[in-house]
Amino acid sequence: MSQNLSPPPGSARRPLYPRLEAVPHAFFVAAFVTDLAYWRSASVTWETFSVWLIAAGLLVAAVVAVAGLTDLAARRRTHPLTPPWPHVLGDALAAVLSLVNAFVHSRDGYTAVVPTGLTLSAMVVVILVASRLYRPAPDAARAAAPRARPRAALVSLLALVAFACGLGTVWAFSGPPAAQLDAITQYGANPPLPGAHQYLLPPMKIAPNVAWGAGETPTVANGLKVEALARGLVHPRSLTVLPNGDVLVVESSGPPAPVNRPKDLVMGWVEAFSGAHAKGANRITLVRAEADGVAPTRTVLLDHLNSPFGVALVGHDLYVADTDAILRFPYAEGDTTIGDPGTKLLDLPGGPIDHHWTKSLVASPDGTKLYVGVGSNSNITENGIGAELDRADILEVDRATGAFRIFATGLRNPNGLQFEPRTGKLWAVVNERDELGPNLVPDYLTSVRDGGFYGWPYSYYGQHVDPRVQPQRPDLVASAIVPDYALSSHVAPLGLVFDTAAGLPETYRGGAFVGEHGSWDRSPLNGYKVIYVPFDAGRPAGPPQDVVTGFLNDKDQARGRPVGLALDRTGALLIADDLGNTVWRVTASGD
Repeated sequence: MSQNLSPPPGSARRPLYPRLEAVPHAFFVAAFVTDLAYWRSASVTWETFSVWLIAAGLLVAAVVAVAGLTDLAARRRTHPLTPPWPHVLGDALAAVLSLVNAFVHSRDGYTAVVPTGLTLSAMVVVILVASRLYRPAPDAARAAAPRARPRAALVSLLALVAFACGLGTVWAFSGPPAAQLDAITQYGANPPLPGAHQYLLPPMKIAPNVAWGAGETPTVANGLKVEALARGLVHPRSLTVLPNGDVLVVESSGPPAPVNRPKDLVMGWVEAFSGAHAKGANRITLVRAEADGVAPTRTVLLDHLNSPFGVALVGHDLYVADTDAILRFPYAEGDTTIGDPGTKLLDLPGGPIDHHWTKSLVASPDGTKLYVGVGSNSNITENGIGAELDRADILEVDRATGAFRIFATGLRNPNGLQFEPRTGKLWAVVNERDELGPNLVPDYLTSVRDGGFYGWPYSYYGQHVDPRVQPQRPDLVASAIVPDYALSSHVAPLGLVFDTAAGLPETYRGGAFVGEHGSWDRSPLNGYKVIYVPFDAGRPAGPPQDVVTGFLNDKDQARGRPVGLALDRTGALLIADDLGNTVWRVTASGD
């Protein structure tokens, strides 16, 4: 006699949803607990743990939702273990609010969690608890009785109120709507600074990359002409002109960035799309001009470097700022290669995070000191204040001994270090902070005072406090120096050179050229050009002038992005284009 081995009908149709629904709940409750821990300690470890818990909870919640749909497709909705609709509604509201919370937690700084993220986590817990206040009667018939329906509706209303409170919190603590400003109004000594706004989804506009077409070049101002000095380079970033006229081109890319938060994955994709993570050769190529009509020769001067950027020559010592050290190499005029392995002069702040990896370098006019710019390890201390040791500053290094001191602080990402020829003062261009809106905070060009503090991370443009940083330092904010000249927001200035020669028209004499790498987090796009800032008596004296444009085409596609600048021996302006893999040379047109 045959046996029926199939399982009982009830167990065969047992729904999947109730077996899984508690798993995302556990993640969301744990995120609330870690948010409380962050509120009490301000330790970035708790914040990081919290955002990963929320992300994991959302992933599991998606699996649970698929399980619920599978139950419906398999007609398991009449099983005694099928959850009632107030539970399902509560789970859906909790998941949606947790998705909002994930974006809020991805903001940088203390206010990503307190108060907004913490309140959202609390409301998620309230929704889950409220929805479970409804318990259906054991008997399905009794559960469907009329008196059960008002109780289910009341519980669901409570969950909806908590959901609305969570969304209201996001709106209430995001700040005023972002003001609309023309970027040109934010150039100069007194830029308008709108109120800070923290977005749920920060505005991003990324220029798609396209290659320069045959015969295409950037556009230059009247009285100038442009041609390629060298093409086919590998991510050229900075330029140095040697006394004999040779041009050193640093071809470099940054070290791999660690992934500490889900946001880091997204930012990696964004930067890769914009060309910021293009693979560089991590070498220095020497370009030597030949007679008219003869193509310049190119040789590899130094190879196998570690994300190099800054270069300075003092006598017969060539200094290279890798991302983690200053190296010294012997150099004789006319050398085209250097076989010496070099010696380390000084370790610099490097990995494992190395958020701003470029290290700009310049020698003092008397050659006794080196000055190196070290960018911050974060946007706004989201990696913890301990990660900012000896960062967001300019270091003064004794060339003979390698001993260093902090020359100036509060400079989020200083680049293009140069000495202004008339006054002998040190100047830099600085990339300011992100995620406060399309018109905050303006990047700037400034003289750098010995011992000066320029605001980061606690404030910007003097005493404008950034609430995302906790604990605050009112003593430092009170002493914060207002920069000399705003360059408008998110232009990403990386190159600076003063016109000290006679190769360009007289209108450019004595002022500063600035290379603006271009924005990715505002609309419309900003930067993507080289400008000229006139100077008088060693200080900025007037509105900027566009000198080299056309890196963006009429479709807002990026053909190139200017980085480092230099003047060659004839006074021509050289521009490193790290997207177009070209060094451009701008001269007077003779018209």
